[in-house]
Amino acid sequence: MNNAVEKANVLIEALPYIRKFYGKTVVIKYGGHAMINDELKQAVIKDVILMKLIGINPVIVHGGGPEITDMLKRLNIPSQFVGGCRVTDPATMEIVEMVLVGKINKEIVALINRHGGKAVGLSGKDANLIQAVRKMGKSIDNEGKELLQDIGFVGDVEKINPEIIQTVINEGYIPVVAPVGVGAEGESYNINADYVAGEIAIALKADKLILLTDVEGIFEDYNNKDTLISELKLDQVNEKITSGVISGGMIPKVECCVRAVEGGVTTTHILDGRIPHSILLEIFTDRGIGTMVVR
Repeated sequence: MNNAVEKANVLIEALPYIRKFYGKTVVIKYGGHAMINDELKQAVIKDVILMKLIGINPVIVHGGGPEITDMLKRLNIPSQFVGGCRVTDPATMEIVEMVLVGKINKEIVALINRHGGKAVGLSGKDANLIQAVRKMGKSIDNEGKELLQDIGFVGDVEKINPEIIQTVINEGYIPVVAPVGVGAEGESYNINADYVAGEIAIALKADKLILLTDVEGIFEDYNNKDTLISELKLDQVNEKITSGVISGGMIPKVECCVRAVEGGVTTTHILDGRIPHSILLEIFTDRGIGTMVVR
């Protein structure tokens, strides 16, 4: 009986949040360990289906770097990175598109459908969803000067045309987007999934952007887990980067959140995707988890 009462209390706690977010759009960048571990994968998918069933409109944007690297290894194509970006020649781009659009995207769609949801897979080529331009790679020479170099078919988002996503949502489906953009001549571009998620969130006027990562959030002192920054305001970001509190791979994630908030997204969240049901814990509980970046 006690367990039943506890479950009822959880539902009551969630009620105001269900009411608050009913009809709202939440964009989820799906990546990291949550895409690899089967238990976590199932938890994320069930979270997304539950959100849809109670009237929230989830949109998934997924990555796939590790699987791209594995496929390139199997084909004896070397991976090279400049400033954190994969050098993407035509042969590599063909593999990137095959893995992201043909494999990972369809696996996520199939998993949602198998668990009782309804999903539709999209890439940036569908209805010109993600229009892209070529991105230059940045590196630092021995004298500390920034160098720009051509790294192939790596793209920046030029424009999001969200009509196809809105149509899919309106028809009762969950959109699952692969971060492959299309150029002016129809060429494919490999784009960072965090940035794609942020730009889609802005274009859809989303209420939330959630980035699933493999860390608990941002800490004042990473070695002290009691120093988690639960809320980070925009005017604090530059100081945290300068002081080194935000560093390495967390910088582009925070910059993505800043861009989204400045573009009109109400709140952005950096969550630990290694925690089962971390999305539900953030949206439907009083305490929340991770770091929230707000205006």
